[in-house]
Amino acid sequence: MQKKSKKPLLRALVAALGFSATLGASAADPLKVGFVYIGPIGDHGWTYQHEQGRQAVIKELGDKVETSYVENVPEGADAERVIRNMAKGGFDLIFTTSFGYMNPTLKVAKQFPNVTFEHATGYKQDKNTATYLSRSYEGRYVGGFLAAKMTKTKKIGYVASFPIPEVIRDINAIQLALDKYNPGSEIKVVWVNSWFDPGKESDAANALIDQGVDVVFQHTDSPAPIQTAERRGVYSVGYASDMAHFGPKAVLTSIVNDWGPHYVKSTQAVIDGTWKSQDFWGGLAEDTIRLPISDLVPADVKAEAEQIIADIKSGAFHPFTGPIKDQSGVEKIPAGVAATNAELASMNYYVENVKAELPK
Repeated sequence: MQKKSKKPLLRALVAALGFSATLGASAADPLKVGFVYIGPIGDHGWTYQHEQGRQAVIKELGDKVETSYVENVPEGADAERVIRNMAKGGFDLIFTTSFGYMNPTLKVAKQFPNVTFEHATGYKQDKNTATYLSRSYEGRYVGGFLAAKMTKTKKIGYVASFPIPEVIRDINAIQLALDKYNPGSEIKVVWVNSWFDPGKESDAANALIDQGVDVVFQHTDSPAPIQTAERRGVYSVGYASDMAHFGPKAVLTSIVNDWGPHYVKSTQAVIDGTWKSQDFWGGLAEDTIRLPISDLVPADVKAEAEQIIADIKSGAFHPFTGPIKDQSGVEKIPAGVAATNAELASMNYYVENVKAELPK
């Protein structure tokens, strides 16, 4: 098998020496970049947005890269098999795009030290393994503000996938916004234990609406909760991609992930031989997250939401600024202190006023 892992180092050496001559056929070979997806590229949500990121790599880097993907890869043994097959198949850079891929990615990475790996939403790095995620809690907080202003029942619903830190902190961000802008409002959570299952997602949304919820959030990948909200005549907040067209009378905003810039930057770094392991958090300030606000939202409320977005972007406001207590009243973040990335990455508790019970 061709040792493609040496190409970035060779290119970097040539650039450093100021050579303009080509390196021959071997150095001209494109960088092989692989993507492992949890769902189908047509899910209109999480995986769809990662696929848009892959397309951005192709558009920006052209014949410098050769990309491929595998979709619908379950977390666990199947993921490890797919990741290992990519590494054995000569891929130079592999992006794994779901939380449950973390340990399989690390295991394969140790076996292939000359391949570069990046894992989405995880918290474990190694010499050849980086992590990246979006600060989705920033979008959730803004969505929580909109929900606080638009709700009539003071009951907000959340269709949740799995009780991992990312999902828990997003639920908490919504509750923090509700507490500030409409005290007494509560968030109700239904766990579907799946990332992509339109039937379960729709059933969960219906169950929440039956309990009086009039704004539905989701941390799942299909537009089913949005379509259910539209059909039932309540508001909703989309996730991962802009879901307004699935619920034009329901969607207040969507927390849109744009992975393209990060994928392009990381891929170019591998080509240049400058890639280093890191823990990348992209939020509103980095344009990794966008929040298109619907005209369903009154102009004054929209203006206030846009000011919150501006304050988060500038660093003037952090949604997880203390004092913040957990459900039992124990202080987790002191007054005036913003949560660190490490605290956010390991969040395993509900904040005060979340009435739901956290699964064990």
